[in-house]
Amino acid sequence: MTDAALPNLVPALPEIFMALGAMALLMLGVFRRKGNFQVVSWLAVVLMTVALLIIAVEPQGRHVTFSGMFVTDEFARFMKILVLLGTIATLIMSLPYLRRNELQSFEYPVLILLAALGMCMMISANDLLALYIGLELQSLSLYVLAAFNRDRQRSTEAGLKYFVLGALSSGMLLYGISLLYGYTGGTSFPHLAAAVAGGEPGIGVIVGLAFLVAGLAFKVSAVPFHMWTPDVYEGAPTPVTAFFAAAPKVAAMALFLRAVLGPFPELVDQWRQLIVFLSIASMVLGAFAAIGQTNIKRLMAYSSIGHVGYALIGLAAGTAAGVEGVLIYMAIYLTMTVGTFVCILAMRNKDGMTEDIEDLAGLMKTRPALGLALTIFMFSLAGIPPLAGFFGKLYVFLAAIDAGLYALAVIGVVASVVGAFYYLRIVKIMWFDEPSVEFEPIAYMPSSLVVTVTAVFNSPVFLLLAPLIPFVQGAARSLIA
Repeated sequence: MTDAALPNLVPALPEIFMALGAMALLMLGVFRRKGNFQVVSWLAVVLMTVALLIIAVEPQGRHVTFSGMFVTDEFARFMKILVLLGTIATLIMSLPYLRRNELQSFEYPVLILLAALGMCMMISANDLLALYIGLELQSLSLYVLAAFNRDRQRSTEAGLKYFVLGALSSGMLLYGISLLYGYTGGTSFPHLAAAVAGGEPGIGVIVGLAFLVAGLAFKVSAVPFHMWTPDVYEGAPTPVTAFFAAAPKVAAMALFLRAVLGPFPELVDQWRQLIVFLSIASMVLGAFAAIGQTNIKRLMAYSSIGHVGYALIGLAAGTAAGVEGVLIYMAIYLTMTVGTFVCILAMRNKDGMTEDIEDLAGLMKTRPALGLALTIFMFSLAGIPPLAGFFGKLYVFLAAIDAGLYALAVIGVVASVVGAFYYLRIVKIMWFDEPSVEFEPIAYMPSSLVVTVTAVFNSPVFLLLAPLIPFVQGAARSLIA
């Protein structure tokens, strides 16, 4: 009888730290009866900041642990940093909203922390079962967060819709995993890559891969698996919607890249057809369905669907340049989305919160600083040069052209032009319409800091970050290699 060797815990140190921290914060919230919300919230921010620093100083290179189920490399580090930055920003900016609406439950920051833990586990998954565990840890937290405002019918409805459709997608994902396991004899990504290399894959592998892609497409809200997104974005509390649109979207896209490019590089001709369809459908629906929206949160839901379509262009390319384009695009998308939702949270007058786009009329006259920031975000979301959003789309379009996907790139450009209409409509309302309501100033300093930093990042100052491109290239090569 041999003793089982303990796994190397160093590669998973950030996740272990967050898991232990979440359990400690849960106990603190239970036993500290008064003032536990603020304390637990800021301790959660500290925990995620420390985890981010651990990730930043981790040894470079590829490290595998837990019997090959968990991997850290430059790709994982880059995406985890993005996820934690987005999570920290959304948690900080949500505190005033929760305080005003009497939703100060310590469970909120704990759920956010557990969701961040699940996202980091997803990004480092090197096995289909590890992938599923991380995905469900994130999803279960998000189901509760969507229905966090239990006294509001729209919030509970959003949570129920998300849960039911999420369970359906999990079933599709597990069915795909079972087929892949049955036809290849394993679930680890290296085993799957070896099983499909050098030969003609069986129909069972192709069907399993199709179900796997369908389950992952739900998590990034790609068409036709997008049906939950508008209702959940509109019904969930606004800070939760901001969180949904930011960090989980980045983590799900990272998981999509690793789960497709890692185990199935030899089947690019098979899965590329699925990705191209998802990309085109998402871009087209995101461009046209948002035109008639009057609720800004619902508009942002369709906007996120369209942006997922653009990001999938890089995945469809299936090259290191394509992955590089996706990484840059998701980094820019994260800042655009977080900044926009800070502005949405600032849409508050003497009567309370408002979500109507028409209430932004004359914002440049009443709150010029807020109007200027929102203008930058709208132009960047539309992809207008020289703002950061333009370069995000440029990278994925160039990757598609290099891979010979000319039609996909052209459709992306056309969809981008159509989508620019509803972004520019908001700019027109803010700049040229007469003021209808006057919003209260942002009195919360951390939110002001977040909107300032994200607005500067999306301005032409983004061009000064060119020296960071080699880091992105290294992250892309670590995944493709």
